[in-house]
Amino acid sequence: MSVNQGSEKEYGARHSPIWPELEKTLREHGVHTYTIFLHPGTRQLFAYVEYENQAQWDAVAETTVCRRWWRHMREIMPSNPDDSPVSEELNEVFHIEA
Repeated sequence: MSVNQGSEKEYGARHSPIWPELEKTLREHGVHTYTIFLHPGTRQLFAYVEYENQAQWDAVAETTVCRRWWRHMREIMPSNPDDSPVSEELNEVFHIEA
Protein backbone atom coordinates (compact mmCIF):
# COMPACT_ATOMS: atom_id res chain seq x y z
CA MET A 1 0.00 0.00 0.00
CA SER A 2 1.04 3.62 -0.21
CA VAL A 3 -0.08 7.13 0.68
CA ASN A 4 -0.65 9.92 -1.84
CA GLN A 5 2.01 12.62 -1.85
CA GLY A 6 1.21 15.28 0.71
CA SER A 7 -1.19 13.02 2.65
CA GLU A 8 1.33 11.47 5.03
CA LYS A 9 0.29 13.54 8.06
CA GLU A 10 -3.39 13.04 7.34
CA TYR A 11 -2.86 9.28 7.09
CA GLY A 12 -1.28 9.28 10.53
CA ALA A 13 -3.99 11.52 11.96
CA ARG A 14 -6.74 9.19 10.73
CA HIS A 15 -5.12 6.34 12.62
CA SER A 16 -4.65 8.29 15.84
CA PRO A 17 -6.86 6.91 17.14
CA ILE A 18 -8.43 4.44 14.78
CA TRP A 19 -12.22 4.18 14.94
CA PRO A 20 -13.17 2.15 18.03
CA GLU A 21 -15.71 0.11 16.02
CA LEU A 22 -13.01 -0.80 13.49
CA GLU A 23 -10.62 -1.88 16.24
CA LYS A 24 -13.42 -3.94 17.81
CA THR A 25 -14.15 -5.61 14.47
CA LEU A 26 -10.48 -6.46 13.95
CA ARG A 27 -10.25 -8.02 17.41
CA GLU A 28 -13.52 -9.93 16.89
CA HIS A 29 -12.01 -11.35 13.71
CA GLY A 30 -8.97 -12.75 15.48
CA VAL A 31 -6.44 -9.93 15.04
CA HIS A 32 -3.88 -9.92 17.85
CA THR A 33 -1.34 -7.47 16.49
CA TYR A 34 -1.62 -4.94 13.67
CA THR A 35 1.17 -2.47 12.93
CA ILE A 36 1.57 -0.19 9.91
CA PHE A 37 4.89 1.41 9.00
CA LEU A 38 5.31 4.38 6.63
CA HIS A 39 8.51 4.82 4.62
CA PRO A 40 8.98 8.61 4.53
CA GLY A 41 10.89 8.69 1.25
CA THR A 42 8.64 6.50 -0.88
CA ARG A 43 5.35 6.87 1.05
CA GLN A 44 5.04 3.10 0.97
CA LEU A 45 3.15 1.39 3.77
CA PHE A 46 4.09 -1.94 5.27
CA ALA A 47 1.47 -3.67 7.39
CA TYR A 48 2.35 -6.43 9.84
CA VAL A 49 -0.65 -8.39 11.13
CA GLU A 50 -0.91 -11.39 13.42
CA TYR A 51 -4.30 -13.09 13.30
CA GLU A 52 -5.91 -16.39 14.22
CA ASN A 53 -6.75 -17.69 10.75
CA GLN A 54 -6.98 -16.61 7.14
CA ALA A 55 -10.77 -17.00 6.89
CA GLN A 56 -11.38 -14.61 9.79
CA TRP A 57 -8.90 -12.10 8.36
CA ASP A 58 -10.49 -12.29 4.91
CA ALA A 59 -13.94 -11.75 6.47
CA VAL A 60 -12.88 -8.33 7.82
CA ALA A 61 -13.05 -6.94 4.27
CA GLU A 62 -16.74 -7.84 4.09
CA THR A 63 -17.74 -5.89 7.20
CA THR A 64 -19.64 -2.62 6.99
CA VAL A 65 -17.10 -0.77 9.13
CA CYS A 66 -14.18 -1.91 6.96
CA ARG A 67 -15.96 -0.78 3.82
CA ARG A 68 -16.68 2.61 5.47
CA TRP A 69 -13.00 2.87 6.46
CA TRP A 70 -11.90 2.21 2.89
CA ARG A 71 -14.21 4.97 1.63
CA HIS A 72 -12.83 7.28 4.34
CA MET A 73 -9.24 6.59 3.21
CA ARG A 74 -9.65 6.49 -0.59
CA GLU A 75 -8.87 10.18 -1.09
CA ILE A 76 -5.45 9.89 0.54
CA MET A 77 -4.37 6.48 -0.80
CA PRO A 78 -4.33 4.78 -4.19
CA SER A 79 -7.55 2.73 -4.17
CA ASN A 80 -9.23 0.01 -6.20
CA PRO A 81 -12.71 0.46 -7.72
CA ASP A 82 -14.24 -1.18 -4.59
CA ASP A 83 -12.41 1.45 -2.45
CA SER A 84 -9.98 -1.11 -0.99
CA PRO A 85 -6.40 0.15 -0.89
CA VAL A 86 -4.14 -0.87 -3.75
CA SER A 87 -1.73 -3.37 -2.24
CA GLU A 88 0.78 -5.99 -3.24
CA GLU A 89 1.69 -9.17 -1.44
CA LEU A 90 5.29 -9.42 -0.32
CA ASN A 91 7.29 -12.63 -0.59
CA GLU A 92 8.72 -13.78 2.70
CA VAL A 93 12.46 -14.34 2.40
CA PHE A 94 13.37 -14.88 6.06
CA HIS A 95 11.57 -15.83 9.25
CA ILE A 96 12.72 -16.95 12.67
CA GLU A 97 10.53 -17.87 15.58
CA ALA A 98 11.44 -18.92 19.08
